[in-house]
Amino acid sequence: MKIGIVLYPTFGGSGVVATELGLALAKQNHEVHFITYHQPVRLDLLTKNVYFHEVFVEEYPLFHYQPYELALSTKLVDIVLHYNLDLLHVHYAIPHAYAAYMAQKMLAESGKNIPFVTTLHGTDITLVGSHPSYKTAVEFSINNSNAVTTVSDSLRNDTLRLFTVKKDIDVIYNFIDTKKYPKIDDSECSRNSLAMDNERIITHISNFRPVKRVEDVIRIFNEVQKEIPSRLILVGDGPEREKVDFLCKEFAIKDKVLFLGNSNEVNKILCYSDLFLLPSETESFGLAALEAMAARTPIISTNSGGLPEVNLNGMTGFLSAVGNVEEMAQNAIHILKDEKTLNQFKDNAYAHSKIFTLEEILPQYLEVYQRVLE
Repeated sequence: MKIGIVLYPTFGGSGVVATELGLALAKQNHEVHFITYHQPVRLDLLTKNVYFHEVFVEEYPLFHYQPYELALSTKLVDIVLHYNLDLLHVHYAIPHAYAAYMAQKMLAESGKNIPFVTTLHGTDITLVGSHPSYKTAVEFSINNSNAVTTVSDSLRNDTLRLFTVKKDIDVIYNFIDTKKYPKIDDSECSRNSLAMDNERIITHISNFRPVKRVEDVIRIFNEVQKEIPSRLILVGDGPEREKVDFLCKEFAIKDKVLFLGNSNEVNKILCYSDLFLLPSETESFGLAALEAMAARTPIISTNSGGLPEVNLNGMTGFLSAVGNVEEMAQNAIHILKDEKTLNQFKDNAYAHSKIFTLEEILPQYLEVYQRVLE
């Protein structure tokens, strides 16, 4: 197949999943074309069967905001015709599914029929999509997609609750490529550069948006380090970074917190970790948690969105209500204080991550592709 993948090329979960999916398809000898405004952060252009097409938005004084969806739909038409693509897979309803629909209609006038699959990732439904300014367009885009998938049962239920959906929705979980994560006995996981031998290493990875509640990460860690010698590694960057830095100073724990910024070496960072914190307001799935589990790291998270589908309470970690910092801190201490308990949670987390492997999930997407092509 010749497949066009439209995505946000960022460090967020949707961009990572879309990129990894495309690379996996290319390894199976499908021709994959990534179409977006910037090269995706995890895209290796040296991979066989992989192409990248940048969408340029011309500045024009008439527009206060440049019309990206117009530029994208035009680019999609050009790429589909030039490379004779078989289908499009767009990640996010707006503007991507909307642009794909417009491209589909323009291509129909040229005698080219191009189906498109829309994968909903969360923000396009729960935050942006349900806003009155966008709701009609999102609903239209979903219902005019040839197939629709969501990354969790929770997100599927939210979609059906918030919109009048006339399409069947397939739940296809996010996934990880376990080959990219260190083995349990990997000698490269030398913790000496980050912590003392008696210290636990706690990690958080996100885009530091308010929905991630990174200040709660600091509050949880502050309580943990009072009882258990530990270090906190923060990976990512975003609008809440300054607040987080200020809170570290307020608690006088700045010397115990390491900011690594955005990184393409998440798998290596996670191999150092004893515990992963994800106290988000909402998560449609929680890919960061899954990546941590694949690196044998238990999870302390909220019970919102799709997180209970990933983090099994009392087995792979613990779930708490949003904002319940005290309970999350106590659960973290429970896991970390005893070596036997910690290792049991690590083993459970690693074992559970196996149901979200690339080998399990990729055939599900291929089945959807075949269905819309038929």
